[in-house]
Amino acid sequence: MRRVLRTLFMAGLAIGLASPGLSNAQTGDSDNTGAVFVMTNAVDKNEVIAYRRASSGTLQEAGRFATGGRGSGGNNDPLESQGSLTLSQDHSLLFAVNAGSGSVSVFSVHGSQLWLVDKVISGGSEPNAVAQHGNLVYVSNVGGSSSVVGFRLDHGKLKQIPNSTQFLSTNNSGAGGLAFSPDGRFLVVVERLTNDIDVFSVQGDSTLSPIVVNPSAGPGAFSVSFAPNGAALISETGPSGVPNGSAISSYEIGTNGTLSPISTSVPTLGAANCWNVVTPDGSFVYTSNAGSSTISGFAIANTGALTPLSGTIVGTNPEGSTNLDITVSSDGKFIYTLNSVAGAIGIFAVQKDGTLLNVGFASGVSPLSGFNGIAAF
Repeated sequence: MRRVLRTLFMAGLAIGLASPGLSNAQTGDSDNTGAVFVMTNAVDKNEVIAYRRASSGTLQEAGRFATGGRGSGGNNDPLESQGSLTLSQDHSLLFAVNAGSGSVSVFSVHGSQLWLVDKVISGGSEPNAVAQHGNLVYVSNVGGSSSVVGFRLDHGKLKQIPNSTQFLSTNNSGAGGLAFSPDGRFLVVVERLTNDIDVFSVQGDSTLSPIVVNPSAGPGAFSVSFAPNGAALISETGPSGVPNGSAISSYEIGTNGTLSPISTSVPTLGAANCWNVVTPDGSFVYTSNAGSSTISGFAIANTGALTPLSGTIVGTNPEGSTNLDITVSSDGKFIYTLNSVAGAIGIFAVQKDGTLLNVGFASGVSPLSGFNGIAAF
């Protein structure tokens, strides 16, 4: 992602483990229907900023909560991943990576308030993403020997699973994200620097099978999400030097871990698509095109086939916003983007036809300060 946006830059340029103290918390929002979280990734003190979500989708900052670890710092998208901030399936826990201190923090979620309940060593170097399914959590580590490491989850506590470390296809392969299939049978990891998609079968003892390496159907594979029907959706930045050449592909996973393309490199008509999010009902997938500050939308068929919504571009942030990551509220009504250069969170209401209505933005994100990760319920 740094390489994808380098031209853009040149042109455009708290709580501790023992205490649940809540700094800057606000109370009394009777219209609160959910929350949105973003991560500062600050090198001296990593924090999660929490926002209350009103029924209109608008956000109000509710507090800042220390992870107890250090981020990587940097300017724009230093982690180059999707999933550095991940909510559990039931929205009761929030996982945050601390790339600078090689750890993962676990928060208990109470509306827009967070309590730090655990922090563990990631089992590798420079963790950049987390995936969770039931009581199983896997973390991708991109420093040194690229790997994924497994943990069992018990009442908010993580315990590393013996012999769960699996290495990716090569050192420094640049994992951009990982995700469990909806049935929990597979863990999929996207390697940005090799343009490969790794599939691991989850075994009975929660360890992983040997790696099955699949070449991406299109150039620039970056991140993975799953539709409820089991289709794996891969964001692609696209061929180098092609304006607005990003795309998205969908795949079916075979029982042996091989991927069969369903829809291959469907154009997003935007630049630097590195992230995507699926609505809870599985009807739509949206891509965040950071290089063009746009959002593209696609309908997902029962087969996993992707059909561009009318016009393909269904949402637009202010020019130069650089919307990195993207998330959807648990009721499927709102899309949120982490706008790194603008220093804001973009807010969009999802219409019945899948198009997006821009309803404003929330402040609190420091421009070009290394923020990474966004999650919502």
